[in-house]
Amino acid sequence: MLVNLALVRDNTQPFLNTLFCQANNMSESSNNNLEQAKQEGKYIRTIRSFVKREGRLTKGQAAAIEKCWPTMGLEHKNGLLDLSEVFGNDNDVVLEIGFGMGKSLVEMAKNAPHLNFIGIEVHRPGVGACLMDADEAGVTNLRVFEHDAVEVLADCISDESLSTLQLFFPDPWHKKRHHKRRIVQTEFAEKLRSKLKIGGVFHMATDWENYAEHMLEVMQAAPGYKNQSETNDYVPRPDLRPLTKFEQRGQRLGHGVWDLMFERTK
Repeated sequence: MLVNLALVRDNTQPFLNTLFCQANNMSESSNNNLEQAKQEGKYIRTIRSFVKREGRLTKGQAAAIEKCWPTMGLEHKNGLLDLSEVFGNDNDVVLEIGFGMGKSLVEMAKNAPHLNFIGIEVHRPGVGACLMDADEAGVTNLRVFEHDAVEVLADCISDESLSTLQLFFPDPWHKKRHHKRRIVQTEFAEKLRSKLKIGGVFHMATDWENYAEHMLEVMQAAPGYKNQSETNDYVPRPDLRPLTKFEQRGQRLGHGVWDLMFERTK
């Protein structure tokens, strides 16, 4: 069958022109929305440090969310928190970014009833597992967000309200072209500093040596922080951070783990 290419071209060109115009309009609209949000002082996330992979909830995790969320769940949409109201006391608050399945976070909360803990995690199965463990352990000094941590910090956490910020084993984004996705960056360190009380500590841990070096470089250059390491690099794992099964396995295989603790000084 012979096809008149000129006719096909003439018929499709208006359609392609329409698509091109629509794409341009969408791009202009997105740029206008971004600019308007910036003018209004709203935080807009452009590069994410995580890829959200939705796993299936177990029955236990789903039941824990249904049971515990009314008392332990926090919603980003509700905005700025009054931490004294959230916990019913004025105890110091420890916030952990990306708690995974939450086992170490629950253990810390159980071992330190004189402190309040907030955990932030984007993966729903991890949230469910954390709530399930917290419920079984009888922990009452723990609250959780299921949301992007950077947005929670920007919109829900008051300045100078936290005694400790924890970031344990974040995604190392080991390929060089992905390093921009690493959560520990200069801007991030500055935003965290504003949330810490004077004397508050930003505690990081990673099992990826190159990321540890990156963390150290960023934090050494960040204003208003002091390295708590006596050797001005890394600190031994403090007792307050539980040794996970993942770490124990890594140690048996000869893998290293690096802890960094930086104190807010101004």
